[in-house]
Amino acid sequence: MLPTPALLAHAANLDLVIRHVLAGLGHGIHAGRERGAGVEFSEYRAYAPGDEWRRVDWKLLARADRYYVREAERDSHVAAWLWLDASASMAEPSYAMPGLDKLWFARTALACVAAVAQRQGDAFGLVVCADGRAEVTPAARGPRQLQRVLAALTRAAASGALPAADAMKTALRIAAAPAVVFAASDCLDWPSPLSEALQRLRHLRHDVRLLALRTQAEVDGSFPSGVAYRDRESNGSEGLHRLLPTDRAAYRDSIFDHFAGVAAHCRQHDIALTQARIEEPLEAVLRGWLRPPAAPGARR
Repeated sequence: MLPTPALLAHAANLDLVIRHVLAGLGHGIHAGRERGAGVEFSEYRAYAPGDEWRRVDWKLLARADRYYVREAERDSHVAAWLWLDASASMAEPSYAMPGLDKLWFARTALACVAAVAQRQGDAFGLVVCADGRAEVTPAARGPRQLQRVLAALTRAAASGALPAADAMKTALRIAAAPAVVFAASDCLDWPSPLSEALQRLRHLRHDVRLLALRTQAEVDGSFPSGVAYRDRESNGSEGLHRLLPTDRAAYRDSIFDHFAGVAAHCRQHDIALTQARIEEPLEAVLRGWLRPPAAPGARR
């Protein structure tokens, strides 16, 4: 059985976490794979759960008594771009699973997508949005690129607000070639420069898949009674709130309306939306997020 997100959250090494998750994840980012002329041998690497058996080098197994798969260099028509919302609100913790927060879930999900892209031989890159800036790791292929992306995800800390529209324009350089865009956010700031960037990418014919994350408490209003909360992305006392038992029904109605608006916006602009709670099993969320969209709008 896959460890719960709370247990996985205590494993600081993203390499270790993605090995756990990908062991039970059977499919990739896209169905098409190129074969035949133009596919050239690149290197051997150790077999990992989920690799196709037809790629195992059986002669090398006989000599080395270990499983190795053949990696190939090929021209890829699809790049995977990972977008992480690392604004301050992503630090919101789970009250049901200590040690777990939205940022951990988002960056771990994106790390798994990067590992799948690397396993398929696709180019992949990363955009981290925090503190009003968009930090870009250019797209590339291979194990070294995976380590670069994992290092950038590990460094990401929830702080500040999303970049302004002008700052987002730099990140839109990925629009030059066909891409699958995986964006992870709590979507509390919506519409926003991030939503506008995703909308533009979709209008440029990229496959855009958004993962909207919430905690269980944010879904049903089960915050501890009488505790004061401050809006992590605002300054001063205007961001201080206190949720009383009598406020829960109004809160639930408000948050329902907000995410109904997010879903409607995604349907309007043909952005595939996956909504999830961070307390859910990570593997199950990934299966829905990685599945190619069959129809516009929300899938969960």
